[in-house]
Amino acid sequence: MKGRNQRMAEMRAGQLPVDEQLAHFQTALQENPTLIEVAGQPAEAGILDYDLAYFDDSDLSWEAEDAVIRKGSTVFAGLPAPVQIRNQARVHLWYEPKFGLACPPHRSTEAAIDTFEATVACLGVRLEAGGSWRIYAPFGLSDVFNLVARPNLVLAPRHVYQTKTDRWRRQWPGLSVLPWPTPA
Repeated sequence: MKGRNQRMAEMRAGQLPVDEQLAHFQTALQENPTLIEVAGQPAEAGILDYDLAYFDDSDLSWEAEDAVIRKGSTVFAGLPAPVQIRNQARVHLWYEPKFGLACPPHRSTEAAIDTFEATVACLGVRLEAGGSWRIYAPFGLSDVFNLVARPNLVLAPRHVYQTKTDRWRRQWPGLSVLPWPTPA
C-alpha cells in the first residue's frame, strides 16, 4: 500500500513542469516489471492488457502480422497480463469494418498513437538499448497523473470512447471522464 506522502506526490505530478513529469513517469515505468518485459500500478491492478504496437509497411498481409503475434505469444507467455501485438501499418485495413469510419493509412506508430480514442491513451513507451525509455506523449502526461480521460476527436467515434471510458471507470473509480462534445 502506498504511503500518504507518495500518494500526495502522485496527485501533484500532473501539475509539474513537463520535464519533471517525464522524470516521474520514467520512475513509474521502472517500477513496473511487466512493462519492462513488454516494452504507479502493478499489471494486475486494472490493466486489461499491454498493447505492443509496431510499424511494418513492407508486408500488409494478415499472415505477416499473425506471424509476429504468434512469436510474441511465445516470448510474452507467462506475464500477468496479455500482450496484444498489432501492426499499425495495417490499421486502415480493418478499422472501417470494425468501427464504421474510414481510417487513412498511418505513416508511423506515432501517427497511429495520435488517433487513439482518448488523449490519455495517446502514449507510447519503448525501452531503448542501454536502458533508457523513449516516451511519446503528444498530449503530455498531465492527464495520466491527474486521472483524466478526455476524448480525442482525431479519428475514433464516440461509441469507442464511451466503451473504453466505461471500462476504465470501473477499474479506476477516481478517473474523471470528460464527455464527448456535442455538436454546436
